[in-house]
Amino acid sequence: PPFGILAGTYLAEYGGRSYVANTIRFINDILLSAPSIIIGLFVYELVVVKLGHFSGLAGALALAIIMLPVVIRTTEEMLRLVPNPLREAALALGAPRWKMVSLVAYRAALSGILTGVLLAIARIAGETAPLLFTALNNQFWSTNLMQPMANLPMVIFQFAMSPYQEWHALAWAGSLLITLSVLLLSIVARTLLRKVRIDQ
Repeated sequence: PPFGILAGTYLAEYGGRSYVANTIRFINDILLSAPSIIIGLFVYELVVVKLGHFSGLAGALALAIIMLPVVIRTTEEMLRLVPNPLREAALALGAPRWKMVSLVAYRAALSGILTGVLLAIARIAGETAPLLFTALNNQFWSTNLMQPMANLPMVIFQFAMSPYQEWHALAWAGSLLITLSVLLLSIVARTLLRKVRIDQ
């Protein structure tokens, strides 16, 4: 998300209609509509083949690429919705442009940017295809990013494809866990956002 927010900020506040900004928007639109399995195959060729094995690092990279265009697009759109008089007032008081962006534009667009981050997290929460080609799975708990890593979507997929009813029940439980995790994250984010608004 930080890279996506910075890129969206550049497009909304600095890039305008320049060649570089238009190129970033074009690439972002392609990534936004790209199937997740294509991104998984791309990272497989770029990282897994080079390393010679699956890894958590490759899985994280694939999910980050899927998240990035959502965060960029929503950040740009939310910053564009900030009224220009707010920007002009900050600049008229002598604030440099970077300070105006960080203290005025970000605060005004906070709820929209946070919504974009949550949408991006929700998009990758149940992704299985890119992890199939990158992180794969691990029967044991591991924090080594250079080795295959256990992940809930792959466990759900493998259990759902098994011939055992007990494993099917565990797959449904895993699906419920992902759903509740995203819901809890949304509630916490909205609670924090409400607290920020009260403080302001």
